[in-house]
Amino acid sequence: MKISLDWLRNYIEVNTPLPQLIEKLNMIGLLVEDWEEKEGDVVFDIETYANRPDTLGHLGIARELAVALGLALKKQSWSLTEIEEKTSDLVGIQIRNENLCPRYCGIIIKEIEVGDSPEWLRKKIEAMGLRPVNNVVDVTNYVLFSTAQPIHAFDFEKIEDKKIIIRRANKGEVLRSLEGKEICLSEEMLVIADEKKPVALAGIIGSEESAVLETTRCVFIESAYFNPVSIRKTRKKTGVSTDASYRFERRTDVSFPPSAALMAASLLTQMGGKATHGIMDIYPNPKKNKTVILRNHRISELLGVEIDKNFTLQTFSSLGFKIKEKAGENWEVEIPSFRVDIEREADLIEEIARFYGYDKIPANIPPLRKLESAFDPKRRRIDKLRQLLFHQGFDEFVNFSFFDPEEEPKFEVSRRAIEIRNPVSSKASLLRTTLIAGLLENVAWNKNRGAESVHAFEIGNVYFLDREKCRELLSLAMVSTGYLGYHHWQGKRETADFFHLKGTCEFMMAHLRYQPFSFREENHPFFEFGYSIALRIKGKKVGHLGLLKREILDLYSLEDSVWAAELDLAGLFEKQPQSFQYAPLAKYPGVTRDVSFITDRNISFQDIKEEVEKLSLPYLEKFDLYDLFSGSSVPKGKTSLSLRFIFRHPQRTLLAEEVDRFQERIIKSLKASFNFQSREGGKIDK
Repeated sequence: MKISLDWLRNYIEVNTPLPQLIEKLNMIGLLVEDWEEKEGDVVFDIETYANRPDTLGHLGIARELAVALGLALKKQSWSLTEIEEKTSDLVGIQIRNENLCPRYCGIIIKEIEVGDSPEWLRKKIEAMGLRPVNNVVDVTNYVLFSTAQPIHAFDFEKIEDKKIIIRRANKGEVLRSLEGKEICLSEEMLVIADEKKPVALAGIIGSEESAVLETTRCVFIESAYFNPVSIRKTRKKTGVSTDASYRFERRTDVSFPPSAALMAASLLTQMGGKATHGIMDIYPNPKKNKTVILRNHRISELLGVEIDKNFTLQTFSSLGFKIKEKAGENWEVEIPSFRVDIEREADLIEEIARFYGYDKIPANIPPLRKLESAFDPKRRRIDKLRQLLFHQGFDEFVNFSFFDPEEEPKFEVSRRAIEIRNPVSSKASLLRTTLIAGLLENVAWNKNRGAESVHAFEIGNVYFLDREKCRELLSLAMVSTGYLGYHHWQGKRETADFFHLKGTCEFMMAHLRYQPFSFREENHPFFEFGYSIALRIKGKKVGHLGLLKREILDLYSLEDSVWAAELDLAGLFEKQPQSFQYAPLAKYPGVTRDVSFITDRNISFQDIKEEVEKLSLPYLEKFDLYDLFSGSSVPKGKTSLSLRFIFRHPQRTLLAEEVDRFQERIIKSLKASFNFQSREGGKIDK
């Protein structure tokens, strides 16, 4: 951005030596990339930023420099030579799309003689690297480079029916630019039109048909605010870039259009024109200035240095901010509309740092206060859960929370899926109701790349509608397929099966101390019939596991069997885990007894376990199933079970007679409850 030192003096009385002036500009973030002397003037080439459109004019630079140098900003006065005719009586203005043009101002200048600009104006325009055109066009450029507010002048006599209409272009409309280039317009572009045709591409360029020529005697001055996104899209599509579009794209000051129109009208009346009475200002939905709370203690925390309170107040007041004191050395700061870059408290503190001087801020690191992290039992359980699964050979995956609507019905989840209003694709238009679908995609991806086995888990939320309300639940899903461990020359490799997955669940529950837990055979839509069980904690179901159905695996072109589990962690974490209890190592030996039975095949170990636990035997340390056999020596429909019981007294060695009595109680109870038949030495005891 080119900035003239003489032009700056229209706004501030700056007499600082050139080297110090350049240094001061650099210190407040207005980097001087180059400068040159030109006809007794100094023209700076200053780097500007996309979020600082206010520095795209001399007024904005002068405002910054005035604060840095402690100078007062000169007040501008723009007198008018007016006629009695009202602007509103001579022209009609319609805004048909307020989103693309929130504000539009206009005034008419009559009896203007178009010709060469006065010497002072020509010099200002040439300092910006432009060629003077005529007094009307040069005035519009002068206002733009002075204030960063683009304006445009139309030959008012060429406006049909004296109506200005701000609308979208019609399909097939063409606009001939001031350079004579034809621009094909599309329906998303905003144009300035009269009753018959477009007369300008809004915020970018005027048309040849409404251009100001030497024969022009009446001009309409336009000063407006246009939507930055709309201007950017139109500029990119048409390939037409101008000084006006450059500023509108970066957001001009929505409060300034009337002042810019007044400034242009005043200059033109000084050149012989006469302005109509009153500026037409169409502003249907005025915007309020943003306010941000600034805390005094936060300034020193971020900058690492104490800033005087009076310096803060003076800086913001000089920059045009309105500041109101709140309780406890806090301030409510009203952001002026020309500072579109200020969004939050840190932005305000950056303003203080700029004018205080970065060179005054010490380079040492201030002492940091140690913050104790809040205890989050749920987060700790999740972290422990991850470690447990890693040790069981499972790898963690993190998938997107989306679901393919064509695959969702195959899972038959009893939850209503939530549709996404703006999905990234039609294949991801639902929020997931299960984590297993994402893990199956991971399995297929790895299998297609030569992986022999995949053991994976994911911890994440599932989503569903419950009485028209969106809900999310934390869940854990696991899938296991292929070999377990690594190939070894000494033995055959085992493959993933039901007991591997069930054992992993038991391992997790035991280490998380969620006991007692149990497994019950229960059918589930995901799993093959007869290959599904539910995991229960204190009677409440918190998960299910089993062999995935073939029709589900076919969705992912998986040929091998896949065992899967899904647990409701939200429901699980609602349960209180058992408290940790320390127990010293046993001093006395345990007594082991093995008992073999013949029983019906439909009797589960869970049933046996619950029956034994009902006896509440005082010294039964643990028991387990260590052998299961079905063969020709066992009657049809029966199976042979071998159970191992371990008894131990904490304070002495148990006597054989005592263990015999415990064993007899167990055998008697199991026979009564399940019609067990004892088996000793290969014979069946009836």
